[in-house]
Amino acid sequence: MSQLAEFTVNHILLTTLFAVLVVMLILGEIRRLNGVATSVGPADATRMINHDNAIMLDIREDKEHAEGKIINSQHIPLSQLDSSLKRLEKYKNRPIITYCRSGNRSNSAAAKLRKQGFEKVYNLRGGVVAWQRDNLPLVKT
Repeated sequence: MSQLAEFTVNHILLTTLFAVLVVMLILGEIRRLNGVATSVGPADATRMINHDNAIMLDIREDKEHAEGKIINSQHIPLSQLDSSLKRLEKYKNRPIITYCRSGNRSNSAAAKLRKQGFEKVYNLRGGVVAWQRDNLPLVKT
């Protein structure tokens, strides 16, 4: 035990870095187990759509959805998500990126999907606002 204490004192920077890394790993695992979704930006979402066959899930209400949507996205309003989970079962093994106007509601939708066993769930950071800010297109329904 005295050797461990001596090592810690002699290598304080290394010991501190190790402790920080362990804490980060533990917090990451806790987030994953609690269903907290990983956020992706518009560029990463586009890459996932094009290369990983990701599904975009628009959880905005009908009125918002009618103003424009990301092409080929699925639309299930957040208020109907619980009753529509069966409809999403066929996408369970594909990445699903939830989005709303700003990314707040879709984050809770993504967490809900994670808790239902969907493993590859992401939230579009900044939502449609960020999508448009990056000059990416929306289509009218």
